[in-house]
Amino acid sequence: MTQKRNGKEKRMFTIELRSKADVRNASLDDKKGILIEGSIGTLVRARFLDDLVLEVVGSDGELRMDLSKKDLERLAGPGRSCDDWGRGA
Repeated sequence: MTQKRNGKEKRMFTIELRSKADVRNASLDDKKGILIEGSIGTLVRARFLDDLVLEVVGSDGELRMDLSKKDLERLAGPGRSCDDWGRGA
C-alpha cells in the first residue's frame, strides 16, 4: 500500500463511506491543501490487517491506512504494544 513519490515513501489511506450524507466537509484548494471530514459512525472494530494496515470499521464506513503495528509501537515507546481494539476481530 505504500507508494513512492518524488523519491519519498508515502503512506496511503482509503476512506469508504456508505452514504454521501456521512461527508461533512470536503475542501479541495490547491493553495491550502485538501480537507475531508466526515463520520464512519459508531466504532465497530479497529484492527491490523496482516500487521501492515490499520483498519477502523464503523457502522457507516471504513478507514484503512498504511500503518503497521511496528510503526505505532515505535511511536508509542518501549513497553507499549498495539492490539485489536473494539468489538469483534
